[in-house]
Formats: sequence, C-alpha cells, structure tokens
Amino acid sequence: MTDAVKPAALPARPFFSSGPCAKPPGWSLEKLATESLGRSHRAKIGKTRLQLAIDLMRDVLQVPDTHRIGIVPGSDTGAVEMALWTMLGARAVTMLAWESFGEGWVTDVNKQLKLNATVLGAPYGELPDLSAVDFSNDVVFTWNGTTSGVRVPNGDWIADDREGLTFNDATSAVFAYDMPWDKLDVTTFSWQKVLGGEGAHGVIILGPRAVERLENHTPAWPLPKVFRLMSKGKLAEGVFKGETINTPSMLAVEDVIFALEWAKAVGGLQGLKARSNANAAALDAIVSARSWLGHLAADPATRSTTSVCLTVEGADADFIKAFAGLLEKEGAAYDIAGYRDAPPGLRIWCGATVDTADIEALGPWLDWAWASLKAA
Repeated sequence: MTDAVKPAALPARPFFSSGPCAKPPGWSLEKLATESLGRSHRAKIGKTRLQLAIDLMRDVLQVPDTHRIGIVPGSDTGAVEMALWTMLGARAVTMLAWESFGEGWVTDVNKQLKLNATVLGAPYGELPDLSAVDFSNDVVFTWNGTTSGVRVPNGDWIADDREGLTFNDATSAVFAYDMPWDKLDVTTFSWQKVLGGEGAHGVIILGPRAVERLENHTPAWPLPKVFRLMSKGKLAEGVFKGETINTPSMLAVEDVIFALEWAKAVGGLQGLKARSNANAAALDAIVSARSWLGHLAADPATRSTTSVCLTVEGADADFIKAFAGLLEKEGAAYDIAGYRDAPPGLRIWCGATVDTADIEALGPWLDWAWASLKAA
C-alpha cells in the first residue's frame, strides 16, 4: 500500500485495551442496579449483592463446590500477593516467568520473601519447558501472559499427584479458556480483563489443598491486614461469603454483576470462549494478509486468544507510539500499543466483550496508519 487512504468506516466500539478492557456490548451506567449504592457492604443488601457476584462467578466459570471464591482488595495483584504471602514458605518454590507479570512475582518471592525459588524463564513470545517443572515444589505461573500473548496450552502438564500447590495467575485467562479446577489449588484474577469490569477488586479461588495449607502453615513474616485469610486459627470463611476484608466499591460490584449476567445470556463460559476465539481468528486473518504484521507468539497452540501481541516490521518504540497515537486520534482504536516492558509492537484485546465486527473493521485502519507513517 502506497497511498494512505483513510477508511470510510470506524469500529463501532474501538476499545481494544488489554485492561481495563471493553465493557460488555449494550452496557451503560443506567442499566446497573443502584439499590446497594450508598449502603453499607455489611448491610443485608450489600452482603446479598456480593454473594450474588460470587455465585455468578462460580456458575459461569463452572467452579466446583470444593473450591472457595473470595473477593479481595487490590485487583489481581492483590490477590496474587495475598496467595504468595500467606501460603508460600512451607516447601521449595518453582516460578515460571515468560513476561513482565510473571517476572514481577519472581521479584516478590525472591527479593521480598527471600525464598530462593527456582526460576524457569523464557523470552517474550515463548514458553519455558513445562516438562521440567518439579511438582514436589509449590509452582507459581501465569496462565495467559497478558504482556507477551503467550499462554499455557492446557492443564495437561500439571501433575495430578503433585506434592506442592499450584498458584495460577489467571487474570487474562478466566472466562476465555477451560480451567482444570482439580489441578488448580490457587487461582486469581480481576474483573477488568475478560469481563470488562472495573479495577481495584481481585478474586481468589482456593481449592481444598490450599485451605489445608492455610490452616497448617504459619508464614515466617508478618502479614498486613489485607492479606489475612485466617482468623483465630481458622479460615476466615466470611471472605468467601461476601464479607470482604475491607470496603469494596458497590458500584464496581453492580458493574460486574451486569457483566456476569450478560455472560450467562451469551451462553456462559462456552459462549464467552466462542466470542474470544472468533475475535482472535479475525485478527489472525488480518495478520496473515499483511507481510509487515506478525505474531509475537509464533506457536498457535500457545498463542493467546485474549491479549494478542503483534510484531510490526522494523518498528521501534517511537514508531509504535506514533502508530497507536494516529489511530486514537481518529477514534479507530484505543490503547493498542504493546506493554512498556515488551518488545515494541501492538497488543489488541480479543476477549469476549469485543465484537468481531470491530476487529474486522480495524484491519483497514492498521493499513492506513502503517502507510501514513511510512509515507511521512
């Protein structure tokens, strides 16, 4: 393409950020229930709405009754830190890291908790050797690398007879992939990814083995109040019944209830997966038709269907900034520059709250931005 011809049609919803992500189709503030707003989260109505959010998450994610679901402070970061600080230290630890968030957990475990964990790493675009994981250790990993676009292929690599616990940071994976709950002892996520919810709230899901660890292991370090899942020597069961550790935003709770009810309306987990897969396929078709675009994750079996990271021929950070800026100015795509610590490139969210038609409409705009910058 030599002429920078501006496309005629814009994506109807140009929200391609990888967090906070696009709201569910049809969302508006006016559609949120308001009865809980201005009320105490300890009042009956507050507890009821928080419990409803938990029940809907269990329903849509198909979480078995053996696992507890709690709403906790600090988004996914808070949920991961809560898990690491309360449960690690009982045995050796193996950390898997192939992008910035996994690397951040390595820093916390080795520099803050000083546990001298074994680290299995890989560069952006690749996975570590999953067959090398020692499941006599506790194992900490990220299911879907939000900043690299690389995910684990499934849960087959996780040992059924593991001795340690599995800690699964699933923040850009839940509601887009099947989670093998019998192999996941601790799973964390936040609402602002695949659900398009608001930030600041995290979710922690504990299997029976994680609860056993909490009840039988006392960390060697002090625990801040917001991390404490034990009370008087027993699991704080209230956390998993809507009795949050600190004050939640009831507006955010109502927002996620809307998103979860929308998720049920489009077919639950299977419907969400189908939407995400269709979006990823549409973006892959765009990439395949352009020699200057590529996938950072070369292997389709481990390529994300949510946070899809793309390479741009010859691009440096300044080029990507200009590229994304052109599209934002035109209202064609918001927030598609790759993560700051990742190789320069584009990152386009393909989760279920994005409409496939908007991904398809994005293709000509990518051409326009590319041609405009090359002609400059």
